[in-house]
Amino acid sequence: QVQLVESGGGLVQPGGSLRLSCVVSGSVFGRSVMSWYRQVPGNQRTLVAYITGQGNTVYVDSVKGRFTISRDNAKNTVYLQMNSLKPEDTAVYYCKSSANFRDYWGQGTQVTVSS
Repeated sequence: QVQLVESGGGLVQPGGSLRLSCVVSGSVFGRSVMSWYRQVPGNQRTLVAYITGQGNTVYVDSVKGRFTISRDNAKNTVYLQMNSLKPEDTAVYYCKSSANFRDYWGQGTQVTVSS
C-alpha cells in the first residue's frame, strides 16, 4: 500500500522560508511523478509544482523563482523549498505521487504566512 507523509509546515512571517518534505512508502518512487498541491478552504486544490522521475520540473507562475521542488530517490522523499513566502501562500499543502495511472495523496500540512 502506498503511503505519503508530509511534514515541515508551520507559521512563518512574510518573507520567510519553509521546507516541506514528503516521504513515500510502498511505491516505485523513482518512476513516479511527484507533485505538490495546495488548497485554501472553500477553494479547489491547485498544482504548485511537479518533478518527474528524470528530475524535470514545472512550476505555476505564482511560485516561480521562490519555490524549488526536488527529490531524493535514495530516501523516497520529495521536497518543496519555499522562500520569500507571502500571505497568499497560506494553504494546506499536499503531496501527490503518480505512477502506473494511479494517484496517491498525503494527508496535507498547513502552511500559514502571517505577521
